[in-house]
Amino acid sequence: MNERLRRLGVLAGRARDMGPRDLARRVARRAYQRLGAEELEFPLLEGDVADSTRLDLPVPATRPDRGTPLRIAWVSEPPARGSGGHTTMFRMIQGLERAGHTCDLLLYDRYDGDLDNHREVVRAGWPFVEAGVRSIEDGVLDYDAGVATAWSTAHVLARRSADTPLRRLYFAQDFEPFFYPRGDRYSLAEDTYRFGFRTVAVGHMAADLIAPIAGRRPDVAEFGCDTEVYRLTSAGGRDAVVLYLNPASERRGLRLALLAMAELHRRHPEVELVTFGDDRVDLPFPATRMGVQTPASLARLYNRSITGLALSFTNISLIAEELLACGVIPVVNDHPYARADLQHPDVRWALPTPGALADELCAAIEAPDREERARRAAEGVRSGHWTPAQTTLVAAVEDEVYGPED
Repeated sequence: MNERLRRLGVLAGRARDMGPRDLARRVARRAYQRLGAEELEFPLLEGDVADSTRLDLPVPATRPDRGTPLRIAWVSEPPARGSGGHTTMFRMIQGLERAGHTCDLLLYDRYDGDLDNHREVVRAGWPFVEAGVRSIEDGVLDYDAGVATAWSTAHVLARRSADTPLRRLYFAQDFEPFFYPRGDRYSLAEDTYRFGFRTVAVGHMAADLIAPIAGRRPDVAEFGCDTEVYRLTSAGGRDAVVLYLNPASERRGLRLALLAMAELHRRHPEVELVTFGDDRVDLPFPATRMGVQTPASLARLYNRSITGLALSFTNISLIAEELLACGVIPVVNDHPYARADLQHPDVRWALPTPGALADELCAAIEAPDREERARRAAEGVRSGHWTPAQTTLVAAVEDEVYGPED
């Protein structure tokens, strides 16, 4: 009894010193480690891991009836509300549907979530597509082509269609091995480029890195920007700095961003800092938290913003050009990977350190020609929406199934 009371006293003291939230986090972390819960972070069931050295996937002959509608299966993890990667995927599905083809989304849910709930998320978040929403457990029969949408689903498509003649493609939005330290997940992600799927890469950075592994350069779908939503509606009255919060993705540089914004606040306490995304993040500065937002509400926020951080340590973040389209000057971590697909004269490039990022944010705030810069930034955004990327994807799918046009 005395030992139990002593332990309770220790816990009470820790709660007083650290605060109940930090104490709860430590308890949860210890339970996470003891239960081996980190195994749940691996996105595949053991039986769904493919091996490029063991694959011999059947492929049907090309079809002679070019122009007839196709049935295409998109293998994807369940989308979350506001997911930028899924939004780009759905834009490609939209392009295929406009070309007269039928698409189904085959969801691979490692955690056995509710399919009806996933279907509701898709219908609410991306109402511009008609694609059916099914489970991968229904199989990949009766499709002309299957499209993997991430390294994990490339493994799933390879394993689940091992006995099915199918044209297989890979829609690659990043060089996904970079999502992990060098280890098993890095190697398994890298191996997907050896599966022999025809790859359509979003941007030149991903294509350049995939090509030497795959032995073939991917088709390149150029980045686009939804300028019907993200557009300049106000050049004046800007008084905010914006930050996207995504603690789940190391490549988004959250810790650097928080330190940079804290320094910005010390130097310019009069400027409102606004965050969107995951609003559970502890912030070392006062801010207006907006949580997950629709594209339309983000466009309104951007149109009253001066500058914002658009960090990404793999492929360039879509946020950078969406900010520019609304007249916001983005601060981006400088790297050849980022510059490969973002050539806009009004981007402020910075070394990825808290001080360098804060310096560029402050420079954007202090610039005297704010309204003119907003107009110039919006005018310099690439035109064409996502149509060129959709055209590339549609052509790749059709060439795979029908064979190249004469």
